[in-house]
Amino acid sequence: MAKSKTVYICQSCSYQSIRWTGQCPECNAWNTLVEEVISKTPVGAAKSYSNVNVKLIRLADVKYEESKRFSSGFSEFDRVLGGGFVAGQVILMAGEPGIGKSTILTQICRNLSNDKILYVCGEENPDQIKLRAERLGVNTHNLFMITDTDVEIIIAGVEQNPDTKLLIIDSMQTLTSSEFMGIAGSVGQVRGCIQKVAEVVKRLNISTIVIGHVTKEGTVAGPKVLEHLVDTVLYLEGDHNHLFRVLKTIKNRFGPVSEIGLFEMAEEGLREVLNPSEIFLSERSKVSVGSCVSVVMEGFRPLMFEIQVLTTKTMFGYPMRKASGFNVNRLQLLIAVLEKKCKIDLSQQDVFVNVAGGFKVSEYGVDLAVCLALVSSVNNKTINSDLCAFGEVGLLGEIRKVSQMDKRVSEAKKLGFKKIVSPNDYKNIADAVSELFPKNK
Repeated sequence: MAKSKTVYICQSCSYQSIRWTGQCPECNAWNTLVEEVISKTPVGAAKSYSNVNVKLIRLADVKYEESKRFSSGFSEFDRVLGGGFVAGQVILMAGEPGIGKSTILTQICRNLSNDKILYVCGEENPDQIKLRAERLGVNTHNLFMITDTDVEIIIAGVEQNPDTKLLIIDSMQTLTSSEFMGIAGSVGQVRGCIQKVAEVVKRLNISTIVIGHVTKEGTVAGPKVLEHLVDTVLYLEGDHNHLFRVLKTIKNRFGPVSEIGLFEMAEEGLREVLNPSEIFLSERSKVSVGSCVSVVMEGFRPLMFEIQVLTTKTMFGYPMRKASGFNVNRLQLLIAVLEKKCKIDLSQQDVFVNVAGGFKVSEYGVDLAVCLALVSSVNNKTINSDLCAFGEVGLLGEIRKVSQMDKRVSEAKKLGFKKIVSPNDYKNIADAVSELFPKNK
């Protein structure tokens, strides 16, 4: 008979140890060893499965039916999901504390006022949720609370209410089960509880949203295997000092990935941003030094941002390079290219780059705009307010093409930009700088 024992398994590299240690001896990661129960198979002859009847399914005989969706009431939220909720879909929604996860889910409850919703309040009591619901104008007649965090009791409540349209669990770190070892929030508890919930809601075709915490490194708390247990993984991001919130798709079995939805924090909750490019450029000065507009692609959506660069004479021997919303290592590379290929001396200049609006840009299509704004600042010369630039700048100074250039050009023209600088216009950064800034010839 198989015996059970416990071992400590590293959640980063799967190293196993018979005792707990603070640091994994294999990958040197700290506090990653978690106690788990395993079965020890007795030594003996291998079991034969030759008499087991296995039914094979021919893929050509499988009939596919498109999943029926229902709207969340937010077009931006539906865009991220690929068109709305799917029955039986399990969604993991992660984000930093206070970023607005509970707020947007409460607003979704308001939009689904004609449907039955179960809300597992593990972190808040019903009084707090009632207060937030009244502030957001939510009709609470269709909203039913489950205050217990025992996953077996939650599953019983779900099975006794099969007419539930949406199940919300806030948060997954509060769930516990007597079948798994560890305290609430431990890896074993979280993984086991989510697996049991997912099995029930898929059988009953109930759409489920599970809220997850984010670690200081910016990842979902718990092992990466949690993301494999759900159908969709959403991240709600944003700077607490800015009003905008970005909802991103990391994984989606029922729609596209890398899609984003934009929201603005207001007194009445999160408000959709239907025309983000126009809002991000609304406060842009028409005549300013060190400013250039660029177009980036977030999923299939073109967004326009103002890139601001400030250069000042350094007061120390080593110049500073700082960036907000832009990769500082990429900035160092672009500065080196400008010094080498365009003969622009930046060795005695502090360089500061900012993406206006608090948005973080990660794609290389903004390289050309950063370079032009940098040259504009160091030469104290303005760039035409109707100019927009995009393109990747390589180490050899070449301007490389980026994805979906037609959509970028169309978005720029729609907002009234007449001069669009792209890889189709210039082959290298030196030609672009010499033509747009004649004094640098």
